[in-house]
Amino acid sequence: IHKLLHVLNQLVDKGNTVLIIEHNLDVIKSVDWVIDLGPEGGDKGGYIVAAGTPQEVAKNKKSYTGQYLSKMLKK
Repeated sequence: IHKLLHVLNQLVDKGNTVLIIEHNLDVIKSVDWVIDLGPEGGDKGGYIVAAGTPQEVAKNKKSYTGQYLSKMLKK
């Protein structure tokens, strides 16, 4: 994951916009902006539950991603 993040950051440093779809919290906590879709999967999902920096999403109680991200950011 560290190698992937290094390469992605190099792209950003060169002025590129990088869009990724990811479930790994180590990656999510490292991004500039998160858009969390849910609240569930399939027919019960597809809505924006939270959007913002990882720290902002971590404060959103309606976001499952935010709940787990909050624990990860405290480490």
